Amino acid sequence: MRIVGQASVIALVTLMSVGAAEAKGCIKGAIIGGLAGHYLAERGVVGAVAGCLGGRYLANRQARRKEIEYGSRVQPRDTGYGAPQAYPRRSYSY
Repeated sequence: MRIVGQASVIALVTLMSVGAAEAKGCIKGAIIGGLAGHYLAERGVVGAVAGCLGGRYLANRQARRKEIEYGSRVQPRDTGYGAPQAYPRRSYSY
């Protein structure tokens, strides 16, 4: 009886410590991959797993693209190497 009690306490603590899963793209990819795997190769489970992995990859890639904006990669005109000069002197002497 003690073993059952310890196992239930461990299971309860483990389940309470688990947060919400981020499964963006997985459900949609699993449905599409499962259908494609079922009809094309009669391997629905393999298609669902591959679709889930592919959907997660695409969702993460899209999230990374939204994080980085174009303006954050471009430096303002004032920054650069050395002190800015209004008009550089040109000497055309030979």
